[in-house]
Amino acid sequence: MGIKLGILGAGHFGRFHALKAAKAAGAGTVEFLGLSDADPARAALVAGEAATRAWPLAELVAAADAVIVAAPTAFHFELASQALAAGKHVFVEKPIAATREQADALVAQAAAAGRVLQVGHVERFGAGFATLLGSAGVGRPLYMEAVRIAPFRPRGLDVSVVLDLMIHDLDLVISLAGGAPVEAVEAVGTAVCSDRVDIANARLRFAGGAQATITASRASLKMERRLRVFGTEGYASLDFLARELKLVRKGQGAGLEQLPGHGIETLSWQDHDNLEHEQAAFIAACRNGTPAVVDGAAGRAALDAALRVEAAISESLGRAGLPSAPG
Repeated sequence: MGIKLGILGAGHFGRFHALKAAKAAGAGTVEFLGLSDADPARAALVAGEAATRAWPLAELVAAADAVIVAAPTAFHFELASQALAAGKHVFVEKPIAATREQADALVAQAAAAGRVLQVGHVERFGAGFATLLGSAGVGRPLYMEAVRIAPFRPRGLDVSVVLDLMIHDLDLVISLAGGAPVEAVEAVGTAVCSDRVDIANARLRFAGGAQATITASRASLKMERRLRVFGTEGYASLDFLARELKLVRKGQGAGLEQLPGHGIETLSWQDHDNLEHEQAAFIAACRNGTPAVVDGAAGRAALDAALRVEAAISESLGRAGLPSAPG
């Protein structure tokens, strides 16, 4: 028998999770039981789209082997903790929880129960990031720069752009830094289209000396998604929208007139469905007992960094004599 999967939450991300789970069920890789939502009409609508059924929450948790928590952030802890207490494996969308204390409690609860706790940092499963990791690399990162900007959309406004978008790149740079602790954070930001911070720029310094600058906006005129990594052995530049990775290293690739002794190599990739890969990794971890690719500790580290960025933004607004926008 396959893993019995239930989805808690039928909003924007819950719907996508349901559609991917229905596809996986059709391929025989999981038994998709159905979904639950606080809004019965919404649950019925999404269940119809995914050719599954809507359940009362407690009944779905009891029947499932594993659940995906795709409710608003304020409910992540309550739902994930309830499922772990019932002995279920849990995938919780990012951020892992609303507070560090809640994240710590979930990590401890999952460890005590011997259950998988995976956090929905979907960019780890992207083909572009995989291409970077699969390349010869540029050595130990010294400086990283990430840009993630997008036009305004009226969703995800229950949290700031830091917890909505920037947290993806916070997770990526923490991963590239080998999980080194973040020693210092500086940040600026402001509200533009909502009553929360919509544009933010942060600078992080890691133990060991690596640094990262991250820009995130959900109030821009166009989309841009880039990641640059300057390392001990070269430089990597990813353009996620153009699906292109440029590597500049000593003695490798086509020679560069501007940089004697250095060469450039250009790689490309075909995008795949990141969410499908993320779900499949979760199911595999549940089935095989292997560690989650993005476990609770990684989710907690990204949350901690995001909350520190928000605190630094509030401090910078205060120094400028401006009211602090809610996180």
